[in-house]
Parts: sequence; structure tokens; C-alpha cells
Amino acid sequence: MSKKAIIVLAEGFEEIEAVTVIDILRRAGIETTVAGLDDLSVQGSHGITVSADVKLDTAGSDFDICIFPGGMPGATHLGCSEKVQALIETMNKDKKIIAAICAAPAMVLAPIGILKNKKATCFPGMQKHFEESTTYVTDNVVTDGNVITSRGTGTALAFSLAIVEKIIGEETADKVRKATLAN
Repeated sequence: MSKKAIIVLAEGFEEIEAVTVIDILRRAGIETTVAGLDDLSVQGSHGITVSADVKLDTAGSDFDICIFPGGMPGATHLGCSEKVQALIETMNKDKKIIAAICAAPAMVLAPIGILKNKKATCFPGMQKHFEESTTYVTDNVVTDGNVITSRGTGTALAFSLAIVEKIIGEETADKVRKATLAN
């Protein structure tokens, strides 16, 4: 049975972080749904517009992982969304995987307690938004239980491959790594 992922895009998302994840997950055979927070056409922080598959409120909740790219003000929009908060809380309650990169760990996950008592990373300086019980780590990608976090655009490929490894396994991640010439 194919694994299912949802990546949520809000106006002002970081394009590299979103498109890299979408591409790598689809190469790995993960059924990846791109959900627009408010619209099907979502403009990134650098003026690139991406067409979402669905709006978040019609996406459902049958996913193995939810993913949140950073970028500003995209991460702020995601963090302020009750729909996003409900999705994350449902996924966390069901022990499913939650992944965020760049500003998203700090702006989306931390405010609702998902990083409590966990190790996590984010874009440098954004850790000021972490709870006191969150251990900030400067590794490019940090996996702690069901949560995967990463630092930013330069770590998007490693982040994507860590997601593949967590959901499907190391063998598939290595195949995608080789096919994309990733280190």
C-alpha cells in the first residue's frame, strides 16, 4: 500500500523547500498531495506560483505525514491557521509523522506544543520561538520520534531524503539519493 503525504502551502512559502520535497517524495513513490491553505494557486516568497492539487479544507486527513515548508510570510500564515493546527494535532495524536523546515518548526510546530521535550532544528535565530523544553540542535536535519525538522533551503534535499527514509526505509532513500546524485 502506497504511503500518503500532504504538504501545505501558504502565500509566501519558500519555493525550494516545497518543490524539493514534492519532487523527492514523488520519485520515491509516495502519493503526495499539495494543499493550498487558502487557494489552489499559491505564490511563493520569490514570486513563483505553484498550483496546488486541493485546498486544505477539502484534502481530508488520510495521510502518513504532513509537511510544512518555511519562507516568510508563509510560515506565519501556516502557524495562524486553525485548519493547520487541527491537522497537526490529529496527526500527532495518531502518532503520524510531522515534518517542518526553516521557519516552520518555530512558527508552526512550536506554538502548539509539538516540539515540547524534543530535539529540533530550524532556520538560525528562529529557535527563540521554541519552548524552553525543546532542545535546539544545529544539525541539518533532526528526527525525534514522529517529528522531523530541518534548517532551510540548503538542507531541503537532505530533509526530503530523511522523510523518505522515515516513511519507506533506507533502501528507497538510497535509490533516490543515487538517482539524484545527492551525497
